[in-house]
Amino acid sequence: MAALLLSVLATGWAAAAEPPRLSSARDAGEAGMVDVLQLAPDIEVEMRYAGSDNFTGAPVPGYDANRCYLLQPVAEALARVQASLRAEGLGLRVYDCYRPTHSVQSFVRWIERPDDPALKARWYPNVDKSALMPGYIGQVSGHSRGATVDLTLVRCDGDGCTPLDMGTPYDFFDPLANTDDPGIDARQRAHRHHLREAMAAQGLANYPMEWWHFTLRPEPDPHTAYDFPVR
Repeated sequence: MAALLLSVLATGWAAAAEPPRLSSARDAGEAGMVDVLQLAPDIEVEMRYAGSDNFTGAPVPGYDANRCYLLQPVAEALARVQASLRAEGLGLRVYDCYRPTHSVQSFVRWIERPDDPALKARWYPNVDKSALMPGYIGQVSGHSRGATVDLTLVRCDGDGCTPLDMGTPYDFFDPLANTDDPGIDARQRAHRHHLREAMAAQGLANYPMEWWHFTLRPEPDPHTAYDFPVR
C-alpha cells in the first residue's frame, strides 16, 4: 500500500493534469528562464547531473554546465528565500533546477541497464532498481517545466558554507527521504522543517516524498515542457 501511495503521489506531483506540450525554445532566454545566480549570486550551485556524483554514476545527457535555470517568477521566489535565510547565517545549495526532457528520458534508459552494486549501495540500498519507476523516477518530470528545484540548507561563516544534516543525502531513493519520515532524529527533522517553512513563505511547496524537492505554486506554465540543454 505504501509503494502504491508513493507511486500515485509521485505521478501526480511530477506531471501536469495532461501531458505538457514540448516547447521549441532553443535556450533559456527563449523559454523565459534565468540563471538564478543573476538574482541571488550567493546561492551555491552544485548541479549534480552535470557531474558523476549522482545515482547514474556519470554526467547526465543535457547537462553541459553547472548552471541553474528557472522560470523568472520561480527564480525570483528562490532569491527571496535566500535573502531571508542569509539573515540567519544560512543559505541555499541547489542540486537540480530546470531539467531537459531528454535528460529525463536518459533516466528511464538507465533503469533498464543492469545494476551497479556500488551505485545501489549508495543511492537505493533498500529498493530494487526495477521498482524505481514510477515511484521515484517518472517518464515526465516537473523539472522540465522550469518551476521545480532540488536543494538543501547550508550554514555559512567566514570559512564558507556547510550543508546541514537532513537525515539522508540528496536523491536517496528510500522512504527515509520522505520529509516527515519518523526514522530521522529531532535535529534532522528540525532542519527539514526549517527548509520547508522558508520555501513555503515564498510560495514554493514541498513534495512530501523528497525533503529536497520544491515547486512554485501555482506553476507559471504547467502545460509547457522544455528540452534545450543546460549550458
